[in-house]
Amino acid sequence: MAKSKVKSVITCDMEGRIETFNEGAQHIFGYQPEEVIGKKRVSLFSPGQVVLEHVPSWLATASKEGEFESQTVFVNRDGEPIPARVRITPTFKDGVQIGYCGVTEPLDEVDPEAVAPNISLMTKIFTWLVITRAPFLTAMIMPILIGAAWVGARGLASPYPWGLFVLALLAGIFLHVAANTYNDYFDWTSGTDQVNNDYFLPYSGGSRSIELGLIDEKTLFRVATIAMLISAASGLALAVISGWGVLLFGLAGTFLAYFYTAPPLRLAARRGLGELSVGLSFGPLATAGTTYALTGSVSVADFLIGVPIGLLTIAILWINQFPDELADKAAGKINLVVVLGKRRARWGYLALLAAAFGLTLYWIIDGTFPLGAGLILGSLPVGLLASYVLIREYANRSLVRANATTIQMHALAGALMVVGLLLTAFLA
Repeated sequence: MAKSKVKSVITCDMEGRIETFNEGAQHIFGYQPEEVIGKKRVSLFSPGQVVLEHVPSWLATASKEGEFESQTVFVNRDGEPIPARVRITPTFKDGVQIGYCGVTEPLDEVDPEAVAPNISLMTKIFTWLVITRAPFLTAMIMPILIGAAWVGARGLASPYPWGLFVLALLAGIFLHVAANTYNDYFDWTSGTDQVNNDYFLPYSGGSRSIELGLIDEKTLFRVATIAMLISAASGLALAVISGWGVLLFGLAGTFLAYFYTAPPLRLAARRGLGELSVGLSFGPLATAGTTYALTGSVSVADFLIGVPIGLLTIAILWINQFPDELADKAAGKINLVVVLGKRRARWGYLALLAAAFGLTLYWIIDGTFPLGAGLILGSLPVGLLASYVLIREYANRSLVRANATTIQMHALAGALMVVGLLLTAFLA
């Protein structure tokens, strides 16, 4: 039977999760209903860069005008391109839009390249931002900036070693890129991503770059390894200048970055070791490592100054695990949210915030931190807002507001602590 003689009819919810999949869709795309209904999203059938650049505007047009129709290219189960005409219409229940219906007709004897949507240079650049999860690099940038400001506030280096700071920043950023990409690689190869259909893009569930077809497994692993090597080269340069103790910090960071999801340790699956790894990597290890890189020495206080931001980084991980709970449990990724369950895990989030801000106050009072570090408390209202949403919406898709707000709180907290430490240095 020629493909042009059949029509694919697929319906999905507002997030693209497949709800119905007719016989024509089975014939055209090569999947059975039980493989995709409730388990996959309609992005499965489009090239990744088409999803990034065009699909959101297609859906917006369908919602606004009642339909969207165009020629495009889809891909079947074997990755073969399918030139087709698609018509997208919104679906409603009780007058409220609940999803979309897509009707696809293959175009016989048409070159796929002739109907493929154009991909802009910006989308090609954005593709790499998605693969590396670049927007989340603030999780590493903030503690490095705090460590650098801490050195200035305490007058530990004069003149200020800007070259060493740049090297430390590069080492940290590329180590984080390696962690992100290794994480996605091992979550995919372990099957964790394949069973997860409840993620909140871009906040949970990883980058989904392999699922979207933006990159293949082998290339993703190479990207991770190259990033790790760049980080190692920067760290080696720092070690030559500042002291070989830098390598201890680098080795610890490399170990945690790789084995966070890599077998056999797979720390993220071991009842709190994943959360501890993240808190250490994006907190005390980053601030103390930066201090050592800039000064050639380290003290207990250099670790402590990173504890608050490390706890807030765990808070990001913590709340992002809520939508992934069932998938993580099914894949054997037993993190603390899985252990506690969503309802009880709400209080763990509040405990992290209380510890981050409470310890900051304690260490200011006992003289470990300068008064300026207290500016971090300016981010507390944002944290309280996220907590309010979490307490009420922990089991609903509307929780995504708290996921976004937690990231904003972390960035604001880090920036305010940096400003507070620099203000201390200025006044001194």
